[in-house]
Amino acid sequence: MNFNRVAACLAAAGLLVSFPVSAGSFSQAEKLRKLDIMLMVTGLRCRTTSDNFNREYGRFTTNHLSELNAAAATMKKEMVARYGAAAANRALDRLSTQMANQYGQGHPWLGCRELKQVAGSLADMRGVEPLQAAADELLDNRARSLAWLR
Repeated sequence: MNFNRVAACLAAAGLLVSFPVSAGSFSQAEKLRKLDIMLMVTGLRCRTTSDNFNREYGRFTTNHLSELNAAAATMKKEMVARYGAAAANRALDRLSTQMANQYGQGHPWLGCRELKQVAGSLADMRGVEPLQAAADELLDNRARSLAWLR
């Protein structure tokens, strides 16, 4: 995995954590960005285990590049509209660290083995709707059932 891609993803993820989110497409975009960043950060953590899922994460990002790029563009546009270009970029940098720290010690209730299954299943899904539904479950600390994974 390319360091510049990791840094860019972490920077984009920074938009997700401390600014208020409006209803509608921005909140949907937020879900996709958080899902992508969670998989990327936990993938980096799991890469030295027998359940390394970088290949599955790579397929996920390749297969959903248009959805992920659209989410990032929506978030960027909203942040620029709210705070201006310079402030949006600073917020992005600041918040990227917070997002990385959130998943830096792993997912709150899934281990590397489960995350490998999740990444592989998500890579095979098509369209934005199933990704958003999966994000609802995966990013909720209370959720414990991933019926769509079975």
